[in-house]
Amino acid sequence: MAEEMEAEKKPLDFKEERIRKITQLYYSRKDIQKAIFSFSANREIAPSYMMESFGTRPDSFQYPGDVFELAKKGATSFHCSEELWADPLKISTGMNEKQMSELRQGWDFLLDIDSKYLDYSKILAELIIKVLKFHGIRNFGLKFSGSKGFHIIVPWKAFPETIHNNRTSDMFPEWPRIITKYIMDITKKELIEKITQLVEKKDSNKYVKDFQAPKEVIPDLILVSPRHLFRMPYSLHEKTALASVVLKPEEIKDFQPKDADPFKTEIRNFMPDAKPGEASELLREALDWYKTQYPGEPEKSWAEKTGREFKPIILKEISAKNFPPSINKILQGIKGDGRKRALFIIMNFFRSIGMDRKEVEKTLYDWNQKNELPLKSGYIKSQLISSYRSKAIPPPNYDKDHYKGIGIIPTEEELRYKNPANYTVKKTLLGRNVK
Repeated sequence: MAEEMEAEKKPLDFKEERIRKITQLYYSRKDIQKAIFSFSANREIAPSYMMESFGTRPDSFQYPGDVFELAKKGATSFHCSEELWADPLKISTGMNEKQMSELRQGWDFLLDIDSKYLDYSKILAELIIKVLKFHGIRNFGLKFSGSKGFHIIVPWKAFPETIHNNRTSDMFPEWPRIITKYIMDITKKELIEKITQLVEKKDSNKYVKDFQAPKEVIPDLILVSPRHLFRMPYSLHEKTALASVVLKPEEIKDFQPKDADPFKTEIRNFMPDAKPGEASELLREALDWYKTQYPGEPEKSWAEKTGREFKPIILKEISAKNFPPSINKILQGIKGDGRKRALFIIMNFFRSIGMDRKEVEKTLYDWNQKNELPLKSGYIKSQLISSYRSKAIPPPNYDKDHYKGIGIIPTEEELRYKNPANYTVKKTLLGRNVK
């Protein structure tokens, strides 16, 4: 048995050792150091160590050579913020929204395409580019994520300084999320059609599992959150040892992973020189769409919508038997996509009912091990830090698409309570009265 375990361990160790050797050689290149350093201006950065943990945040580069120095210490990839800061090193956990807004100079709009298959990501990337051009955006950046997706960036310079009497720089992450939802909505129909056509035409085993349900594997766009990080251009990807190379739109169709060979990369600029206000039409259209699709919904936070702060109910007796069926189903583990949305739901649920932070962390990590494909522990850690940096907010109401999107159908009883937190509070109090 011990020999079998050792045999299973060796390939992983060999792979990790290979990637570490590649990183040392790759990040020693001056042009790679310069490309990563140049893009980091006014951004919070974080090195990742085999995707197991991020370096201390906040951090920033002082010199191009810092990239190689961190690589020598074990850093395998580099990530940065979409938000642009006057001084990234002044960011601190516990800052309120006003303090963050004073420090935030702006934000780039980044579309992070997440998919099971590279071919599916190609389709969505091409559709998004068509949407951007339709709304008058000609200057945007495109790069390979390093695995099975793509990143598309619209520079901060392209957005108006104010709109609807709001400073655009203050509207992060609300407005980027609205634009993302808008793009997802208007591309969905054609995306499903094109993927269905691709599945029908492809004679390949990698698609066979999706013949019956191509809609269930459509690529998704990752919604941003405060201090959200993404892989920097020309950073390596730990799982594939490929580089996050910059592409031209016309190269998407024929792009193959081998084109991201770290030792064959040629440096291109990921950040285009956009025209001021170039993305104004896209933002206005997205905000107008949002008002019609979600009447009464906020463009900002829950607290700003209601004019009051949400105060979590502190339940002295927290029992899973009083959790809603939907929450208990999520806690059994997620099969396939939807893990990040599920994490968002249960993390806010636990905070809303006053669960102790240590218990929240333990429960989330235990839940993650039940997922068919667990999230990286570093991701959960970063989400917890981000969540506890702000005051608790309730989980999404049952009528939101968060649940349907991960295959959860609330019961009629749950719908009567409107929100998972309400359900648990009422059930807990009812149980006490019965006793």
